[in-house]
Amino acid sequence: MVEAQSGLSALPKGRLVWIGGGVLLAGWFLLLLSAPYAPDLLRSLWFLPGIGVIGAIIANTSGTGGGGVFVPGFNALREWSVMDLQPLQVVGVSMAIQSFGMTMGALRWTDRLYHQPAPAPLHARVAPRDFFTVALAVLALSLPAMLSTQRLISFDEHAVLMGYKAFSILLGLALIASTWTVNLARPERERLERVDLAVLLLLAIPGGILTALFSVGVGELVALYLFIRHYPVLLCTGAACLISSASALAGSVWHVGAGTIQWEVVLLAGPAAALGGFLARPIALWLGARRLKTLDGAWIVASAAYLLWLNAI
Repeated sequence: MVEAQSGLSALPKGRLVWIGGGVLLAGWFLLLLSAPYAPDLLRSLWFLPGIGVIGAIIANTSGTGGGGVFVPGFNALREWSVMDLQPLQVVGVSMAIQSFGMTMGALRWTDRLYHQPAPAPLHARVAPRDFFTVALAVLALSLPAMLSTQRLISFDEHAVLMGYKAFSILLGLALIASTWTVNLARPERERLERVDLAVLLLLAIPGGILTALFSVGVGELVALYLFIRHYPVLLCTGAACLISSASALAGSVWHVGAGTIQWEVVLLAGPAAALGGFLARPIALWLGARRLKTLDGAWIVASAAYLLWLNAI
């Protein structure tokens, strides 16, 4: 891992993003040539790129993962009889779109990690070691949990969703409250503390299970917890984006094999999500930590409340 970090630090600013973006573009062209899709359906779904861009911007400024936008969005489209994607298809499509959007976001935040400016007062630099420790430690537990859940375990998804989103509302409210009270004038934490790494490891397995069921979970839990603990935005959002990217890429494999991905949706929304992932980082930095945390908390509360309402009617 040390050698990989040294190689990344040697790249000029922006080079990692353009290399990764080229790989994503090549992957999209490969899908265009090989995936089955109906041209007529592509034309009727003209609105999806807009959803992809907006969803990826929200997902990559917060680090919570695109499923927090795409799942309620596609569920709403089904309820309004615009596009009939079944729940398992919604999860598969969301993971495939996130493979583009969250990966681009992760590339942008990782590039920022190695080209950080001098921190402003009350802000702190992020050590690459802390960044990758969070991401790799969480993925070591969350990925096996996610992949096992996809293949072996069946849950009452409605009950899990209701409980998870109720918990998300509490975390979102806690984030807003801590931002404007205990963390208002306190310096950001400069180093990852062992107790926080231990908590993240405890969140990793349930986060992986939730990601298998809803395409969102582990990234949201990691980002929210680190935000509440008052770590720099780069660590909170960047590490969560990297975790969400790896989860989406790995989780999409099962859905491709199961035939649950509507390729027309991915072909339209995937490149748009990559664009949104590219735009997200400067938007997050422009907002600043306090406004970003407030908006993230408000979005999580609002989207979770909407999903609870949608599943209750």
